[in-house]
Amino acid sequence: MNNPNTRTAAEATSARVEAHPRAFEPVTLVITVLMSVLGALIGIVLITSLGVSPNTAVIGALVAMLIGRIPVGVLARMRSQHRQNLVQSAISGSTFAAANSLLTPIAVPFALGRTDLVWPMLGGAVIGLAVDSWVLYRVFDSKLLPATGSWPAGIAAAETIKAGDTGGRKAAILGVGAVIGVVGALFKLPTSAAGVGFLGNIWALAMFGIGLAVGQYAPDFGFDLGAERVPHGLMIGAGLVALVQALLLMRNRKGRGDGAAADAAPTASDDDERTVQAPQLRRGLLEGMVLFLCGAVVVAIAGGVAGGLSLPALIGWVALAGAAAIVHQLIVGLAAMHSGWFPAFAVTLIFLIIGLVLHIPTVPLALMVGYTASTGPAFADLGYDFKAGWLLRRNAVPWQPFEIEGRRQQYLAQLVGFGVALVVVAIAWKSFFSDGRVPPVSEVYVATIKGGLEPGTMTTMLLWAIPGALVQFLGGPSRQMGVLLATGLLVATPDAGWMVLGALAVRQAYTMWRRRGLTDPEARKDSDEQSENDLSLVGAGLVAGSSLNDVGQLTKAL
Repeated sequence: MNNPNTRTAAEATSARVEAHPRAFEPVTLVITVLMSVLGALIGIVLITSLGVSPNTAVIGALVAMLIGRIPVGVLARMRSQHRQNLVQSAISGSTFAAANSLLTPIAVPFALGRTDLVWPMLGGAVIGLAVDSWVLYRVFDSKLLPATGSWPAGIAAAETIKAGDTGGRKAAILGVGAVIGVVGALFKLPTSAAGVGFLGNIWALAMFGIGLAVGQYAPDFGFDLGAERVPHGLMIGAGLVALVQALLLMRNRKGRGDGAAADAAPTASDDDERTVQAPQLRRGLLEGMVLFLCGAVVVAIAGGVAGGLSLPALIGWVALAGAAAIVHQLIVGLAAMHSGWFPAFAVTLIFLIIGLVLHIPTVPLALMVGYTASTGPAFADLGYDFKAGWLLRRNAVPWQPFEIEGRRQQYLAQLVGFGVALVVVAIAWKSFFSDGRVPPVSEVYVATIKGGLEPGTMTTMLLWAIPGALVQFLGGPSRQMGVLLATGLLVATPDAGWMVLGALAVRQAYTMWRRRGLTDPEARKDSDEQSENDLSLVGAGLVAGSSLNDVGQLTKAL
């Protein structure tokens, strides 16, 4: 995708200087809390009935826009794109926090028959959620997780907000894409996958599409890849290489400056300049590792693990739980950044299998699985929201202080959403679970714990880890080809592979069509940029439309 911050400092000087709106302004806070309650309810209803958690960011943006059109003086403030961004950040955060980071983990001990461990697990999940979001806040727009990355749902939210504010040709293109997205989703087509195909790195998405297609059609040829744990093995290999690549990105690069200038947005030549440099990335990840380890200690004590294991076994459990949490969040975050899909369930299952291989007892293993599952989705969702804010703030002058302050306000808005999600889950879990409405993924975790492993499972996974590592190594950290190939195989959504690969073909054909007759390199470059801008709007519309349809499934779930 084309870097939106391609203005020079001279071009930026005409933009208006302004202070970023605050998350705790009374009107914004009230709307944020109300929308967060709605988001949390949508999340827990859909995760327990349909097994999905939709991205509600577009819903939040649309509601905030509508409120801003109400002819009441104090509500007119919601016409600000940045306040709308705060509201959409909070509602999407509350949705994923309630469904994925809180309810799913506590359902693991419940499904295991240990209702006495639900509250301790909820405490551990809160820690996982808090650290998860803190780490992303610290490392977003680093070389590892750049703001220039795809983050498809973030683009959809930002373009929806901009279209509602400005209208015109862009709004029309986005609107057509959204209508197609809704209609396609009504016919059970994964139109969001097509939207992603217009937004991300072509190499990464090609591997994602191949993985989706292979995962869908392999059973027709007698190969049940999921049952054989082939995708899981590929993810192990790709994930390990991705972690090494992440560690290498944490190093200081000699000869570099101190970062982008604070008085203008980055230019095209400053593509490597980030608001988060290598030392900050290193510090953020190390802080996350320490905090995850501390959280594992709390879970061990509160869940009674500390009293049931020997000291060496307890130390090993804490180390594995802490490592699983941070590895899980990074792999989920990288997959979400490039593809808009995150294989949280599958990566958690990998650590569950590792725990079975190590013969971890049932209760400690269940708590480790719940703790691991609490990380990742909120990490990815916050990345989407920061991407949306980054796109909306690109014209600010001075750019960097405004961007950093805006990101901080988004983080605070997300914390409000998380707090609301915690209250909703704490109140609602007992009635949902007693009615048999338990997240399906949690039941799969428990069934796997009880059923154990088939002979040779770990050997198969380790063998398939080799090609996964090789693909990831060859693609490099900017493409994440191994992680995306494994992600496609793991999610294997019907027809999604065709959608992604078809979108890539259309993308290439449209770019070549616009280039026809152009020989001047500068003209070709301008044509390519316009092609990317047009297709990004189409892709954002498809993702937004699909998200609206997902939220519309609430009536079916009730």
